Amino acid sequence: MSADGQQMRAAEGAARVPDVVVITGMSGSGRTQALHVFEDMGYYCIDNLPPRLLLQLAELVGINSGVGRHLAVTCDLRSQGLFDEFAESVTQLREHEMTCSVVFLDTSDDVLMRRYDENRRRHPLAAPGESISNAIARERAQLAAVRDAADLVIDTSKLRPRDLRTRLRRTFSELTDQQLMEVSVFSFGFKHGMPVEADLMIDVRFLPNPFYDPVMRTLTGKDQLVADFVLENPTTERFMDAWQQLLDVAMPGYVAEGKSHLAIAVGCTGGQHRSVAIAEATAAYLEKSGYHVSISHRDLALANVRTS
Repeated sequence: MSADGQQMRAAEGAARVPDVVVITGMSGSGRTQALHVFEDMGYYCIDNLPPRLLLQLAELVGINSGVGRHLAVTCDLRSQGLFDEFAESVTQLREHEMTCSVVFLDTSDDVLMRRYDENRRRHPLAAPGESISNAIARERAQLAAVRDAADLVIDTSKLRPRDLRTRLRRTFSELTDQQLMEVSVFSFGFKHGMPVEADLMIDVRFLPNPFYDPVMRTLTGKDQLVADFVLENPTTERFMDAWQQLLDVAMPGYVAEGKSHLAIAVGCTGGQHRSVAIAEATAAYLEKSGYHVSISHRDLALANVRTS
């Protein structure tokens, strides 16, 4: 997507994303999982909030302060009293010029039965000696009015976690799918140890090494002289073409998988010259492609670097 397209998408998202999202629904349908998705999207999140505290919490975290912050909460609305409180709370939010959207997560009875059986947990509504099927039926009846009043109903019976994440992101995020994934690119030196946090790792020790040039020995891959030496080498140019083609294939796959953070490690011998230059070029390429990228150099402080 072009930069103009991303800006248009962000503007459209800002106009349609509500200030407050309330997640409710059947027990076992994925409410906590959904809340984690909102947390990854940057929402201020609270689990199992009493409805009467909605307005107070929204004001406390500055939802209506104009800073673009959003709030997501899960509410257990199985009793009629709590549902009445919730209706009043939504009215109060609107009176204070805050928008609110209710997401109801539903799941078929047979799937809920299977989930409780697999997890070996009792249904939260089940009385001593009561069957899970009866508890599910009673909860469904209590939540009928909540479901009817919801702005969005999602049936999670056949949804994989990735599909639920995608549905929520595309409905409630101001950002593109690419921008929602935090990409961390960092350089490192193999002689200082392998990185354990990397999702993708590339070894660039096969590239010509500036270390053997006395002029560049105490410089780093962030210095233009070293960067030019590394990046303008014919071997590096062929490598970068192949590396960028690999990223063009792999990155959309990670986005489609719903990955919230991706770490890309670039390694050379000491983490001073080649890996730094390639990591900087990699970060620039991904940022230009629309990803939210941070760049760091793990072992640069350990290098023999000129200080004056």
